[in-house]
Amino acid sequence: MQAFVDLLGASGASYRFRLSPDGEADSPIAGNYTCVREEQEGFTVLSVTATNDLSHARADWQRAVAKHGATHLYTRLNVSASVREAEQEDIAAHYKPRSKQQSA
Repeated sequence: MQAFVDLLGASGASYRFRLSPDGEADSPIAGNYTCVREEQEGFTVLSVTATNDLSHARADWQRAVAKHGATHLYTRLNVSASVREAEQEDIAAHYKPRSKQQSA
């Protein structure tokens, strides 16, 4: 899988996410994250989450691995709550993932 992935929103906007190797998330800073499953034809977005603390992403990623076969975790730093929530909604509207949430 690539070091970066650009996810599309229903609005047509593109959002760049960075790979978190082995599901290791960034420091405790706000942002968005997505769990994806790599497939022969590309990837499937399994979840998209807005959070105040990206270090919590690892637990969600581990659940997505066990439950849905997730293969990669990607993060996007974003300290503005209103912007990260809007981006999450936009991305979820495009991909219609299994899970869409806001995390503390």
